[in-house]
Amino acid sequence: MGINPRKKTKLGRFKFASVLFSTTLSLFILGLFGVIVIQAKTLTSLIRENIEIQVFLNKDLTVDQKMGIRRTLEAKPYILRKDGKSGVTFISQDEAAKEFLKDTGEDFTQFLDDNPLRDSYTIAISEEYQTAESMEEIVKEIKGISGVFEVTYIADLVESINKNLFKVALVMGGFILILVFTVVMLINNTIRLALFSQRFLIRSMQLVGATRGFIRRPFLGRALLFGFLSGVIASLLLFLILEYTKSNVEGFSLLQNNELLFALFGVLIVAGVLLSVLSTLQAVNKYLNMSLDELY
Repeated sequence: MGINPRKKTKLGRFKFASVLFSTTLSLFILGLFGVIVIQAKTLTSLIRENIEIQVFLNKDLTVDQKMGIRRTLEAKPYILRKDGKSGVTFISQDEAAKEFLKDTGEDFTQFLDDNPLRDSYTIAISEEYQTAESMEEIVKEIKGISGVFEVTYIADLVESINKNLFKVALVMGGFILILVFTVVMLINNTIRLALFSQRFLIRSMQLVGATRGFIRRPFLGRALLFGFLSGVIASLLLFLILEYTKSNVEGFSLLQNNELLFALFGVLIVAGVLLSVLSTLQAVNKYLNMSLDELY
């Protein structure tokens, strides 16, 4: 009794649809973790941008002297620059008095004739200089600038942030390795199972004299297409989820880094193509090298 060609076609479609679904799901999970890593990196940058050094100035400096100190600070390589702006902010003694009143509720002008606070510059430091040793060197250098009275920063905060970020990076790195290994194995096994039913077709093509390259070509072409589609679908799903979250969660857009996000989508598409093609090539070569008895 022969096999119904329609049933055989449906079976083939089902198997390749399952490959597409499994590959897409694997890439989506990998991409979701990639998004978490990107969000964590962006959050880390936001935290580091709040690490600042306070530079208090001598009293009775002229406007030109204050501007000279600003130009000197802005020329330093460790100053954070974002969106074309330097991380140097001037705070006058009057502004400092208003902030003091706002934070403490105490108005010292009622019992002091003179404002004891000083003009100051608040400088944001680039991430690569935010180590304990570099910060100490920066403070020492700024203290040597003429007109600077005192330089302060919260040393314990810098050390604590660096230690915690290092621990988080180790944990996330471990998860990434495990996840990548799992995704590779899942895609590889799914494709091997799908091609298992094609092993006799491969043997038949060998028996009629088809070359190895000719036999591999349609399988690799299909793998390339499915890998590309899986990467695109996984990226599209991630994009839609992020857009939905951004429109419904206040402040979520601050953690969005479009440049890294689109780079991630590109990685998912390339990973889908490479994993599908390599897994298919490995499976086809396996069946090409099997004897007839081994195929059974």
